[in-house]
This record gives sequence, C-alpha cells and structure tokens, in this order.
Amino acid sequence: MNKMAAAHRLKVEGMDCASCALKIETALKRLPGVEAVSVSVTGGTVTVTEGAVAPSLPDVQAAIRRLGFGVDDHAHHDDHHHHHDHAHDHDHDHAHHHDDPADKGKPWWRTAKGRLVIASGVLLAAAFGIEIAVPAAGVWAFGVATLLALVPVARRAFAAATSGSIFTIEMLMTIAAIGALAIGAGEEAAVVVFLFAVGEVLEGYAAGRARKGIAALAALRPRVALRIEAGVTREVAAETLVPGDRVLVRPGDRVPADGVIRKGRADIDESPVNGESVPRAKGPGDEVFAGTITLDATLTIEVTRGAEDNTIARIIRLVEEAQEAKAPVARFIDRFARLYMPVVVAIALAVALVPPLALGADWDTWIYRALALLLIACPCALVISTPAAIAAGLSTGARQGLLIKGGAALETLGSLKTIAFDKTGTLTEGRPKVTDVLPGTLPPTRILGLAAALEAGSSHPIALAIRAAAPETPALATDIAAIAGEGLTGTVDGWPLFIGNPRAAARRTDTFDHETVAALEAEGKTVAVLMDGDVVLGLIALRDEPRADAREGLAALRRLGVSGVMLTGDNRRAAEAVARELGLEVHAELMPADKARIVGELRARGPVGKVGDGINDAPALAAATVGIAMGTGTDVALEAADAALLHDRVGGVAALIALSRATMGNVRANVALALGAKGIFLVTTVLGLTGMWIAVLADTGATVLVTLNALRLLRFRADQSS
Repeated sequence: MNKMAAAHRLKVEGMDCASCALKIETALKRLPGVEAVSVSVTGGTVTVTEGAVAPSLPDVQAAIRRLGFGVDDHAHHDDHHHHHDHAHDHDHDHAHHHDDPADKGKPWWRTAKGRLVIASGVLLAAAFGIEIAVPAAGVWAFGVATLLALVPVARRAFAAATSGSIFTIEMLMTIAAIGALAIGAGEEAAVVVFLFAVGEVLEGYAAGRARKGIAALAALRPRVALRIEAGVTREVAAETLVPGDRVLVRPGDRVPADGVIRKGRADIDESPVNGESVPRAKGPGDEVFAGTITLDATLTIEVTRGAEDNTIARIIRLVEEAQEAKAPVARFIDRFARLYMPVVVAIALAVALVPPLALGADWDTWIYRALALLLIACPCALVISTPAAIAAGLSTGARQGLLIKGGAALETLGSLKTIAFDKTGTLTEGRPKVTDVLPGTLPPTRILGLAAALEAGSSHPIALAIRAAAPETPALATDIAAIAGEGLTGTVDGWPLFIGNPRAAARRTDTFDHETVAALEAEGKTVAVLMDGDVVLGLIALRDEPRADAREGLAALRRLGVSGVMLTGDNRRAAEAVARELGLEVHAELMPADKARIVGELRARGPVGKVGDGINDAPALAAATVGIAMGTGTDVALEAADAALLHDRVGGVAALIALSRATMGNVRANVALALGAKGIFLVTTVLGLTGMWIAVLADTGATVLVTLNALRLLRFRADQSS
C-alpha cells in the first residue's frame, strides 16, 4: 500500500442487508484508482481507499446512487495517520434507512419502499377482484400488477448487473416474476413481488434497529458547554472546546469534555461511559470523562482532550472500526456466498432443462420449480447472519463499558482458556492501605493520629495511606526532618517522635519485637514503626490490598471454565500474599519482557487473555491471543489491547468472555436458521411441494428472523449470565 493511502468515508442510506453491501463493493472496485472498499451494513458506511490514481468523489457517489442507494454529500477524507476522526459529524438519529435520503426519519408507509408495498398490495387485491368478476381478464390483471410492482426492482437489478453484480436478489426476483408470467403463473408472480416488497421493508426496519444501538452512543455526547472566560461563563458548542479551557459543570449536567477537576467535589455517574453502576466521588486533580453526569455539586474542569478525541468519540470510533473489521466467520461466509450464487443458478438451469429434455417431463412445471429454486437460493439471510450478531454484540458491549476492537477479537474472546492478570492496579487497588495497627504503649487511634501529624507534608504513598486511615485531623508537627533511608523525626504536642522502617527502629532500642515485624512482613506487608526516644509506641502495617471485586471476578471466570494466573513485577512476598488470598498461581519479580515470554509459553497450551493497565503491559498485551486493557488505563495499553474494560472491574473479564460466547452462539443459531430454512425449501421445491411465494417467504422470513435473533443480543447483560 502506498504510504499516503487516503480514504473517503461515506454515509450510505438504504443498505439493509449484506447483498446490498456486496453490490456496492463490486461496483466501486471497478472504478479506476480504488484500492480497497470496506462496507459496514450496520454502521451504514462505505470506506474507499485510494490507490495511486485517486478516484473522484463524485464518481464514487454516482456509482453508489446508480444502484439505488442514497449517499450523504459530506464525504470525509482522511489520511491513514489519524484514520477516521471525522466520520461522525452528522447525527445518526434516523431510525429507518431507505433507498431515498429524502425518506430519512419518515414512517415506513411514506418511504419509497413503503409506497411500493402499498401499491403492489392494492394492485394485487384489484387483480384478485377482477379475476373473480371476469375470470378471463384475471391473467391480464395479474400481469399488470406484477409488472408495475416489478419496475423499481428490475431497475435496481439492471443497475447492479451493469456494475458487476449479476446474481443479486433483485435480478433473481425479476427473472422469476417474468418467467412465472411467461408460463402463465400470473397469480404467483404478483404475490411474489408483493412479498418481496414487504420483506424489504421488514429488513430495513431490522437494520435500522441495529443501527440505533450505535446511535445511542453518539447521543451521549454533550452538545453545549459553559466555558469560563475572564471569570464569566458563556455557553458554547462542546465541539469548540480545546485543551486548557476551563468549563463549569452544574449538578445534573453532562461533563462536556475529558478533563481534570480543578475546583469542587462531586459524585459522578459514570454509567454512560463504562456501565459502572455506583457513582464515584471525585475531587480536585481527578480525571473526568465526556458524557458522564455530575450529580450533586458544581465543578470547574480543565479540558484535557478536544471533542474529536474524547472518551465517547473514541468509543464510537472503536465500535465503528470494529464493525468494519470482519470476523473470520464473516469473511468465510462472504467468500462462500460469492461461489454459492453461480452454483445455484447452474442447478436451477439444470432443474429447468434436464427433466423436460431427458425425461420428456412438462416444461411449465419444471421451469416453475427452477424459478422457485432461484428465489430460495438467495443467500441474504446467510450473509447477514454473522455481521448482524457481531454488530449487536459490539454495541451491547460498548454500552456496558466493554470495548471490543473488532469481530475477530469478539470471536476469540469466548475461546480463552487462561487469563494472565497484572497485579498492581488490576487485581489490587494500586496503592497501599493501613491493614493493622499494633499498639505498644498507646491506643491505635492515637498512634495513627501522631503518625499522620508527622507525615502531614509528605506525598509518599505510605504517608497518604496513614493520613487516610487517621481518625481525626492531625495535630501540627514542628521541626520535621527526614533521615534518608530511615524515616522522619518531628515534634507533635511537645513530643519528640520518630517514624520509620523496622531496620532503623531496631537500632534505636534494645527491646525490639523482631518476631511480630517478621510475621507482618511475611504477609507481604510494609511496616512503619512509631517511637518516642527508645520506646516503641506502635506498629503500623500497610499493604496494597486486592480490589473489592477481585475475588468475585475470578470466581465468575472459574464458573466459565477459565483459569487465572498472576504476573507481576512486584516482590515475591507481597505477590504471594495477594495470590494466596485470591487463590491464584503467581509469577513475581518479572520485567515486561518476562511477562511477554510467559504469555507466549501459556499460549502453547491454548488461547490466552492478558489483562493489564500500564505501559509496561503493552508487550504482553500484544503477545496474548487477546489483550484486555483494564480501566481507563493508559492510552498505550488501550492502543495495544484488543479489548478494554472502561470500568475498573475484574468481573468485566468474565463479562467479555460471556458476551463473546453469547454472540458466537447467536451466530451459530443464525447460520443454522438460514441454511436450515434454505435446505428444507430447496428439497420441497424440487419435489414440487412448495411454490414460488413460499420461497420468497422463506428467504425474507429467514432474513428477518436472523436479524431479530441478533437484536436479542442488545438486551444481553453479562453480569446476569455468569
């Protein structure tokens, strides 16, 4: 691919099924200078990658319009460097996607496809009426009804055929209807065309429903913001915010952009972005995300990311890209469909010609059966069976804070046998907490109060943990001095005190209790000793504790038959203590390269997932079958990972696997439905048990059933299934 390969992304109206996508793809690939075409039916987008000679945009749009689809005039042109940042400038709010862009948002009966259904229905009823009144004129009435309703279908069939797609459902329809008229099956022909029109409307409705799943994400984006300019607030469009702007967010408002709180404390409802059900308390210095809701107080926020790069924009982009990246199953079915159509046409020809020519059978009967066979053979339901389910799975995941980058990742997640977890910040909180206070000569609360007073000015994680655990506001300490490698000295309420590590403390007294300290350290804890001269006032033990949900999350994985293992750079003692508590196998004191190596070794035994949150996890995330970034993690982890959990919950990993299994189950059910319906009716048609209109019902019915089955995934809740 040439270095500056650029792409146009167009919004296309009226793509309801996979055969539409194939038509567009075939037509565009014939244009000069088009290198690759990627069509997303669920996203309603077509992306055209240019080769050395750039195709003109009007040519691309004209080619799509000729096939009977509507194209949005605003194309987006992007170089691959910041691929597809601008594809989201329009609202995707319309529920129905039909062939005519003017039909956007109208009720079905006022759209082009809807009018066709009504017109052919009226003509059909009229023809039946005429036949009853004047039996001789019936044939002509049905003929007129068929041809009038067939005109738009035949037009689309012809456009597709001249663009390179000969075997389209429209073409099969046209051949079958004209053929049926030719052999005198006028009633059948009229019913077939009517059913086809009904099917088109149903498919359009189902496809529109699937698209709304993604549109719901776009709706989370706030439209306006209150920007603070020279102490005055002004309402501006949220898109215009740039990093460094200060904005005011009132209670009940959506946060307009990703940023950092500079003033105020509030509970923030993050469920729109990560599905986290419990609001989080946040204050100065904490990060907030676009689309989350401030519940109870006013905040001043400094914007850190522009609108095209905020959390929600990135989620939408990931989901859209994910839908365009086809799953292996989908790629296989596409290839299958391309071979399948010509084969079926050949079989239909044989059915029409062989019995009459070889066996002297009745021409009309066998031509009729061949035409019915052609109609059944349309692979619409089969081709859409996979993308519909995968799109539904991806958007369900995104709404619950489970981001999956593509069908392939969604497909493999369900097959994982082992999950390798990072320790710090993934299985544990990532910061120490006070676990025990062992009093010497003072009560525990007093020990913590004095220690907190000494540590008041320090930003060391241990100092922060002691201050967080202290019951009251600490007294003021004076003459604080740090002793390198030992601890701190200072005076509190006239008391000269020392707080420091056990080694330093042992040198200051003869009666040091080494056993107790050793026992605490064996549990992976860090010990701080508070002393007055040579008297030990108390011991404070701290440890980075497992997350509240870690045990439950691992149990959910075990229920799914997936085992966990812990990989950490942390010291062996601390790692083993946490692993014992969680019931995990552990590898400690690892460098990033070691993590990647162990993941590679585990892969030899079966598919492996790697969960981590830090930059040092990027190599291991990439080495795993599926890399899962934890939490809002670092951007690097998000880039390297195949999936991301936007809420920092260990249970999210099990939810991802459950969602993948549900989606793949749905795909299998869809393929079975589509092929099963086809198989049964192919046999019954050749035997002459079912006629042509049943054939169309079977195809449309299967397509609609498959799409509706896929939409069931939109209601999937991972936490209920595990």
